[in-house]
Amino acid sequence: MERFTARRAIYWILGVLEVLFAFRLIFRLMGANPESGFVRFIYAGSNVFLIPFISIFSAPSTEGIETKAVLEPGTLIGMVVYALLAWGIVKMIIIFRKAKLDQA
Repeated sequence: MERFTARRAIYWILGVLEVLFAFRLIFRLMGANPESGFVRFIYAGSNVFLIPFISIFSAPSTEGIETKAVLEPGTLIGMVVYALLAWGIVKMIIIFRKAKLDQA
């Protein structure tokens, strides 16, 4: 039962990260006010996890009348990398479980 709980926890953490990244992506695309408390919280919380990916590509932007919309490819790459990482960890748990059962 613990294996199932570990797998569930990994996917839950992945889900939280993906939602955080999705909010960041949408807020940056729509030019959300970075001075807003919620937007600042999302940017600060996601920035910690996206630091390795943000500078891979330049972030194209467009100037509007009131806002600046930015597409961050690094956020999309981070979403994919963390999903693959979580999937790989879960697969390793499954492999180790099968190996342990084969030994018994």
